[in-house]
Amino acid sequence: MKPKIEDVAKLAGVSPTTVSRVLNNRGYISNETREKVQQAMNELNYFPNDVARSLFNKRSNLIGVILPTTSNPFFGELTFHIEKICAEQGFKVLLCNSLNQIDKEEKYLEMLLRNQVDGIIVGTHNRGILDYHKQNLAVVAIDRYLSENIPVVCSDNYEGGKMATELLISEGCKNIVLIDGVGELETPARLRRKAYIDLLQSHSMEPVIYEIPEVFDRKSQEDVIHTLFQECPEVDGVFATNDLFAASFINAAKRLGKDVPNQIKVVGYDGTETVQTLLPELTTIQQPIGLIAQAAIDILLKGIEGEFTKLPVETLLPISVIKGSTA
Repeated sequence: MKPKIEDVAKLAGVSPTTVSRVLNNRGYISNETREKVQQAMNELNYFPNDVARSLFNKRSNLIGVILPTTSNPFFGELTFHIEKICAEQGFKVLLCNSLNQIDKEEKYLEMLLRNQVDGIIVGTHNRGILDYHKQNLAVVAIDRYLSENIPVVCSDNYEGGKMATELLISEGCKNIVLIDGVGELETPARLRRKAYIDLLQSHSMEPVIYEIPEVFDRKSQEDVIHTLFQECPEVDGVFATNDLFAASFINAAKRLGKDVPNQIKVVGYDGTETVQTLLPELTTIQQPIGLIAQAAIDILLKGIEGEFTKLPVETLLPISVIKGSTA
């Protein structure tokens, strides 16, 4: 049987109330008593009941995180930073992979609410399912617009799209194609596309956009890129709105005997450590993923403390260029 608080008290020679006070750090307890209680806990292999303690403290110290998929390098690295920072702040993370499916997202949200999480960080697409004021719950979105009341943290997507497009133009590209996700999603990342369109039009160039319907599906990427090569054989520059799209395009170009960068120059977006390791030649726009995680958690903690009216509507963080050999 699992040891109980009464067992710890008996072995330490103190009352159960004293053990409870040691566990919750309430009131004055001598160092000698603390050591006795700790020694008894160690001998019995006793661990405090976090659920019971959360009921007492009215705080679960749990943070829910709903992301599309941690198999994506950007979300995987983001998860790493979120978990690390939360652990330093004394919070545990409940991680949910929604695959951008609204039914899964709703079930995960219900699960997180049942577990009395103190707040939620969201990086999924679906709007309207998080009733911010009804739940009186601290919620922060990363690179997503969920509602007018939920703070958003993201990189400066417009500036990043502008930098990528300017780089391709400066390299002499005349037929620049954008590879992006589907256009009806309203997200800050869509500003990468807007910057591309604005820059090309300002140079009297025609924007050409290819959309990948299943953004996390490799075959979907390959099918669209195959169509791109068939319909735009004159392409000499590609801005991919994430590094996986860029990698898929480069692989397809190589299979077709195209020379990157001599025939086609490519710029990606994200700049994760994974992609830098596996595809170090890629020129890309790097997001400050660690800073995005830190800003999201800082804002979430303010919301947890009830400072809902003091939260910023949108937090933009600076991007940078990683210059490789693809552009």
